[in-house]
Formats: sequence, structure tokens, C-alpha cells
Amino acid sequence: MRIPDLNSLYDAGSRLLLESTVRVGVTGLRRAGKTVFVTALIDNLLKAGRLPFLDVVSSGRFQAARLRPQPDPDVPRFDFEGHLAALTGPDPHWPEPTRGIGQMRVSLRYRPDSALKRTVQPMATLNLDLVDYPGEWLLDLPLLRQSFAEWSAQTLELAARPPRDELSASWRGWLATIDPMASAEEETARRGATLYTDYLHACRRADTLLSLIQPGRFVEPGDMKDAPLLTFCPLHGTPAAGGSRGRGSLWALMEERYEAYKTNVVQRFFKEHFARLDRQIVLIDVLGALNAGPAGMADMKKALEMSLAPFSHGTAGWFDWLFGSKIDRVLFAATKADHIAAHQHAQLRALLDRLVGDARNAIRFEGAQVETMAIAALKCTDSVVTEHEGRQLRCVRGVPVGRDRPTVLFPGEIPEDAEAFPPGRDRPYNFLAFRPPDDLGRDPRGLPHIRVDQALQFLLGDYLT
Repeated sequence: MRIPDLNSLYDAGSRLLLESTVRVGVTGLRRAGKTVFVTALIDNLLKAGRLPFLDVVSSGRFQAARLRPQPDPDVPRFDFEGHLAALTGPDPHWPEPTRGIGQMRVSLRYRPDSALKRTVQPMATLNLDLVDYPGEWLLDLPLLRQSFAEWSAQTLELAARPPRDELSASWRGWLATIDPMASAEEETARRGATLYTDYLHACRRADTLLSLIQPGRFVEPGDMKDAPLLTFCPLHGTPAAGGSRGRGSLWALMEERYEAYKTNVVQRFFKEHFARLDRQIVLIDVLGALNAGPAGMADMKKALEMSLAPFSHGTAGWFDWLFGSKIDRVLFAATKADHIAAHQHAQLRALLDRLVGDARNAIRFEGAQVETMAIAALKCTDSVVTEHEGRQLRCVRGVPVGRDRPTVLFPGEIPEDAEAFPPGRDRPYNFLAFRPPDDLGRDPRGLPHIRVDQALQFLLGDYLT
């Protein structure tokens, strides 16, 4: 047997000491900007010209970053180049939203801050693995703790309340015509699933910005499009008395597919991906929910509460099983901070704090560090001061989506709390969406942003010492 020489052992030890890997999950509810965030983060790491609050850069210890082959060959690669081209091309536009899981590895080379590490080897490497997936998949997590009967009752109650009652009218009308305990017919099951899926898509399109959409694969099926596993829907009633589940009934068929979905889709996804994460960032479109009015805000709050259920007090077993007690830092970020004037960023963060307060405290109770921020992955506006009727207003200037020239707008003030909507006005806010700025591709410093470097410092700073 060949015995390795001392130099080989030294080299192996050096690699173990000076090459590490951190796996960061990027998630959030719909329209939060996950795709743009990951694109901007990667672009800024590769160019490193706009990262003053990332200590490894500001201290001069950062050497360079490069893209590397991803560690999981069976996971689709995040289309960084395509998304960047959409933002920086001759006709800049927002890239397509996340429709399936994507992964990207960025390797960072830097000089260690520790004198001991530098004596072993002057340069170290951190492999950053970014995992991006649709926000709708996050909302599948609560299904693991619900029976089919419980989920059906909850979903039907929600669907009967405004503004969902009108969107769900066709599906609920169909439910009134069928007997859940009648003999199961595949055509009936498929009809119910189609109407229910249409209702979920209507929720996605609704200008109320409805966030609570389950199951997530019904609207973002990925590679499961047209699979029989996705042909079920909530039903009225409960199984027959005495615990009988009506063998051969429509109820039994729907329940069987619901349980199969939980086992083969939800458990598998979260075990294969979430359980391997080291850090997590949750992106939240708070401004979009304010635009949508009380119904949109309430729906977003409910979706957040449900999707963050594993972090609740008294569920340590869930935390250990799902996350392996491995996630030690979680960042909640209110996105699109460039849509409001800079002086309102603190208020946006304070509103986010109130929305995620229970989850934040529970995560800290489990021993992880938690932070909240107001960020913009791509800064599309400037803050300006204008005068109106003798009063100074702090506004934003940018090119709104659908227009072709810069406009100065007063978007309104962030409320003191999530319930603050003036009486008689359902939608008092008007935070507009803006186009990506022109000529982004000509700037060698990286995409302009707000606090992406601070987010990186929180998520990675301790690895880059």
C-alpha cells in the first residue's frame, strides 16, 4: 500500500481548511423578484464593483469570482446568462419568472483574514451554491401536516370569501353538482381538477395579488405537467361515519392522490433540497401587497404564516426533520425598495418586521440568526425632491412599465402598520413597477442595487473571514 508523503497530506489538509461550501436557498412568495435577485447577486459577485458593505471586498481581500459547474447534475442550471441579457440588452426587460428549480455555483477567491490560515495558504475559496425555486412550491409545505379533509375544509372556506368567491364560482358550482361518496370516475376527477386549477390561475392573475395558492405544482407543474398526480381537488364533506373512506368513491380517489402528492412531491422536494441548505433568504413583495389593498395584504400575511409554519414554537421536531437544524441564518427581505423614496426604506423594513415577527422570534428561539432588510436587486429609480403647492415632496424618478420616458412620481407613504388603510378607500397606494434602466450592459461595476451587498454580508460574511 502506498503511503502518502507529507506534501500530499499538507496539500489535502490545506484544501480542507481553505475551501468551503455554503448552500443558500432563495425563496419567497410570487412576484417577489427571485430571478432578478439571483441574477443581480451573481453579476455583482463576478464584477465586484458595487459591494462596499461586503467586508471581504471593502478590506481589499477579495480576489475574484467565477462560475463553476454546479454540484447536482440532475438539477437544471439557473439561466444566469439569459436573465442578464434580458436586463442589459438593447431592449431591457424583466426576465421570465422562476418556473422550476434552478441552481448555480459561484466560487469566490479571497485572502483569509486569519493570520493562521494565511500561513497555510495565502488564498482561500468559498463555493457559493444558490438554489432558486418557485414561491408557490414553498406553500406546499403546510400540506404535510394536513389531512385531505382538513385541507379541503380550509380551502373551501377561503374560496367562499371575497375576493376569491367570484374567482372560484365555476369550480364551487361544479362541486354542488357532484356526490363525493359516489363511485369514482376518472373523467369527473379530471374535470374537478381542471376547474380548481383554473381558479388558482385566476388567483394568480387577480389584481388583488393573491398569494395563498395550493398546491403549488398545479400552477407551476415543472416536469409534472399532465401527471395524474395533479388531478385532485378539495371536496365538501368528510368520509362516512365510522371512519369509512368510501372505498372506490371520488373522495377516496382524491384523498389517495392528495396523499401521493404529499409523499412523492412535497416530501421529496423538501428533503432533497431544503434539508441541505445552510442559509436561507425569503423575498417578500410588501409593496405589491399594499397596492392590492386589505384583501391582498391579508392573503399575503396568511400565506407567510402558513409557509413559515416549521419555524413556529413547539415544532422543533419539524425544524430538525426538515432543516436538519442546519440553517443557521435566515434573511427576510422586502424587495423593490427602489419603488419608494430612500427615506421610506426604514419604514418598509419596520412593516416587514411586523409581518414576520412571530416567525423571526421562533427562528431565533431555535438558535439561528435572523435579519430583515429593505432591498432592491436592481435599482431602477432615483430619489428626488420636488415642490408641490409650496410643500416639498420626496419622490422617485424612473421609467414606469408601459411608458418610454422618465417620470417623477410621489408613490405615497408606507403605513405605520399592516392594517392601516384609510376608511372607504380599498387601495390608497400606487407603487408603480419600473422598467430596467437603459445601458446597464455598459457599466463594468455590476448591476445597480440597494443593499444586496449587505444581504451578502449577512449571509456569507462569516465564511469569508
